[in-house]
Amino acid sequence: MEENILKQAGLSEEQSLVYETLINKGPQKASSVSSWTGIKRGLTYKVLEQLENMGLISKKGGSGAVAVFYPAHPSVLLDKIERDKKNLDLAKEIVSLGIGSLSSKYNLIAGKPNVRFFEGEDAIEKITTDYPTKDKEIRQWIDINNALNHFRKETIKYKDERIKKNISKKMIVTDTIENREYAKNNPTLTDFKFTKKKLPTAIQIYDEKVSMLTLEKDKQIGIIIEDKAISETLKNIFDEIWEKTNSQSLDLG
Repeated sequence: MEENILKQAGLSEEQSLVYETLINKGPQKASSVSSWTGIKRGLTYKVLEQLENMGLISKKGGSGAVAVFYPAHPSVLLDKIERDKKNLDLAKEIVSLGIGSLSSKYNLIAGKPNVRFFEGEDAIEKITTDYPTKDKEIRQWIDINNALNHFRKETIKYKDERIKKNISKKMIVTDTIENREYAKNNPTLTDFKFTKKKLPTAIQIYDEKVSMLTLEKDKQIGIIIEDKAISETLKNIFDEIWEKTNSQSLDLG
């Protein structure tokens, strides 16, 4: 039971066994720990050092005297889990920043696009937290009012973070009174043009990626395609449509 708890806290089988032995038997010398656990002495010293670095045991003696190892209070396990979580979050952030470059190299040798598919809340989270790492401009088709109705918090957070990163955006949006009002109140690093067409899916083009997110409450699907040829083609299509799209107000009355 205790060993299982220790493993859940991220300890290896040997680390769990050594710590549990010190909890059950009290402070011990390394030789005694080796005898109680059945772990070879050389490995026992290595495991004791690992546990000491984790703050789960302390050592007294040494430098002439035989060192004795003391277990720390089990509450330290919670501190360890919290540290591991922070380290994992940091690792996730670092990998997220660098994965684009690695993916591009992989796609080059594999000769095929990288396609990631998401559903539900995961789709919203993944699409609205994926920012350009190279491009300083995003091209987008979207019914922004529809997006705000379905996931307002994520949409506003994405916009604020984009502006903080000094990334501009060209938006082609469905021409409605609500979207005109949004465009009027959100001019920072953003240019708007309008279309009479309905846009039930938001499409963004940036770096060598194309992301798509459905704007339906009961059907949230997200796709991120990473491919230089696909993104370049859609950038060219967007730019041609942008040049031909009228930015003047239409008669909505």
